Amino acid sequence: MSVKMTAEDLMEFLDREFPQVSGEFAIEEVGDMRVRTRLLVGERHLRPGGTVSGPSIFALADVSVYLAILAMIGPQGLAVTTNCSIDFMRKPASGVDLIAECRLLKLGRVLAVGDVLIYSDGLSTPVARASLTYSIPPK
Repeated sequence: MSVKMTAEDLMEFLDREFPQVSGEFAIEEVGDMRVRTRLLVGERHLRPGGTVSGPSIFALADVSVYLAILAMIGPQGLAVTTNCSIDFMRKPASGVDLIAECRLLKLGRVLAVGDVLIYSDGLSTPVARASLTYSIPPK
């Protein structure tokens, strides 16, 4: 299976279909069954104490798997999350973006399973790990 949507295609799709998150994410790399996504951390992502909130970390994991799936199958706006398990392992570094390294473990006709490691930009130890399952709508 080959990549059907480039990083530029994916960003255009995200901006058009989900304007409420426009400017929140950047796609750094798209490859076969994988994507690298950046959460552009701003004040709205922080919780008291200055750390990135859990919901913001979840959003990065979720959008990363979604984009990896779309990169492989093309624009399907109705693909939806059916399951997520996330481990928050350490506090993200203060004042830096978060990077998600996502790889698809399975891409079937109906279900896709992805694994995501999330890092504070510039650090080598992950702050979170997530596993997500998506349902892909029939064509």
